[in-house]
Amino acid sequence: MTSFEMNLDGLVGPTHNYAGLSYGNIASLSNEAGVSNPKEAAKQGLLKMKALADMGFRQGILLPHERPAIWTLRELGYSGTDAEVLAKVAKQNPAILSAVSSASCMWTANAGTVSPSADTADGRVHFTAANLNAKFHRSIEHPTTTRMLKAIFSNEQHFAHHDALPAVSFFGDEGAANHTRFCGRYDEPGVELFVYGQEAFNNDAPRPTKFPARQTLEASQAIARLHGLDESRAVFALQKPETIDAGVFHNDVIAVGNGNVLFYHQEAFDRTEAVLDELQRKLGDVELIAVRVPTDAVSVQDAVRSYLFNSQLLSKEDGSMMLVVPGECREVQPVSDYLDRLVDDKTNPINTVQVFDLKQSMQNGGGPACLRLRVALNETEYQAMDQGVIMNDTLFTTLNDWVDRHYRDSLTQADLADPQLLIESREALDELTRITKVGNIYPFQL
Repeated sequence: MTSFEMNLDGLVGPTHNYAGLSYGNIASLSNEAGVSNPKEAAKQGLLKMKALADMGFRQGILLPHERPAIWTLRELGYSGTDAEVLAKVAKQNPAILSAVSSASCMWTANAGTVSPSADTADGRVHFTAANLNAKFHRSIEHPTTTRMLKAIFSNEQHFAHHDALPAVSFFGDEGAANHTRFCGRYDEPGVELFVYGQEAFNNDAPRPTKFPARQTLEASQAIARLHGLDESRAVFALQKPETIDAGVFHNDVIAVGNGNVLFYHQEAFDRTEAVLDELQRKLGDVELIAVRVPTDAVSVQDAVRSYLFNSQLLSKEDGSMMLVVPGECREVQPVSDYLDRLVDDKTNPINTVQVFDLKQSMQNGGGPACLRLRVALNETEYQAMDQGVIMNDTLFTTLNDWVDRHYRDSLTQADLADPQLLIESREALDELTRITKVGNIYPFQL
């Protein structure tokens, strides 16, 4: 294969905790104030990455961000030494401390949007970091994300980087969690599906009424323009507002696609048939295989609590596909029964279901698809990226040892005020930049 899809998984950070920060994310809210295990969380993610790499899939990592984000607290007026800043905010506003300590950057599906070189006007891979402005704890991520992506994909002959969109609700952007690319082959021009929750500049357009729509049409259109996608390369689809109100805060909680396959719930999109028709028309000779999961087989509620659609759909060497799901999919009986029928159905390429234990991430509202950013590359582009983040036997062993030495196995909200946690985290991240050879990307290093 001259081109392929590479998955870059977010390595869970040392401050992984349960603060219930994400309104609209039912799993996150339901585990608020629980005791987390950062060490276990990081190792669960590493096991998934290594297993997929061993199966022959291209796999890499994205690094955790510096947390607690002391620089953000200083921007908010807290002063003194780092320890004094932590003590002040813990006493005066512990909710802010929880926010700036979140390890939410582990969900790299929200890191940004990526368009491969086969689609773009200048023939380069384009990256736009997501502004994530719907949630304060995530809105502080994009500067580090941008520096990291520029460090990993630094060759300007092959890669182009764009700053995050203006950090206002009108251009709310949640990254690849609302973006899917369809194609016949990864090195051939494809069609990029941008899913949005509302039109920011049209108050008469449909929108959810209970939970916020985090992605706007205007943001999706801006990214398509920045990436040099002409009209034939992009489709914009409205996520069904009622489905957002049911707890489907991103499209990747209700649909996933890969190659020429779209695996989706019947309640995923508004005007579904029109969306499918436009995708097929723009794909041309490439047949779109739309695998529709009906409500009478899997309810929206069961889809949300199992994260069936927050799965990875991966192409195998023989042309068939594997669905990577969290263990919860086997614990929700209607979903488990449906998966058995899915792999027995010979009318679609999905013939394998691979289950991973990602409970630490799942309890905060993120499954396999949340943990990875997809980057379609050809072999030349692959060789031009930083090789230090690519998963192999050596990196797996090194990172497990690194986690054992730097991570705690228990973390509560009260622990976030401990200045030693900040020191531990900085020492860990400083070493990690040397392991992966990405250079200085963190505020404390700059």
